[in-house]
Amino acid sequence: MIDEKALRAQLVKLLDFNEAHVAFDRAVKGIPARLRGALPQGAEQSLWQLLEHLRIAQADILEFCRSSKYKEKQWPADYWPKQLGPRSGAAWTQSIAAYRRDRKAMQRLAANTRIDLLAAIPHGTGQTYLREILLVADHNAYHIGQIVALRRRLGIWA
Repeated sequence: MIDEKALRAQLVKLLDFNEAHVAFDRAVKGIPARLRGALPQGAEQSLWQLLEHLRIAQADILEFCRSSKYKEKQWPADYWPKQLGPRSGAAWTQSIAAYRRDRKAMQRLAANTRIDLLAAIPHGTGQTYLREILLVADHNAYHIGQIVALRRRLGIWA
């Protein structure tokens, strides 16, 4: 029998995991403003584009889980910003804050015992809450790894 309390605790932890890979907060800490939109030769996205993609995708999945009025976005146009860098330092800070806020909301969703993790999301096409939580964790880990790799290329990772 699965210990649901333990499973939920692990899912909450997974959404902000830092044991097997770098956590989001460390990955984005201390990035100089002048390099947030840098695109080294051979790189596909800037740090800003990766940050915004993380924020947008996580917010989208959270909205899908919470709202029967969810509207599907267009791939890839709605998920990737066109501009290489943020318009201001405030935009960078706001994107990080929004990511953290939505991560906390996903953690609350995972911990909410009124939600059956294996139930299909009513307005979905068979997706379960567990699938969406795991999707967020997996997607975020992948792109956070890209942020770290790009920071190494830019010489700003220690």
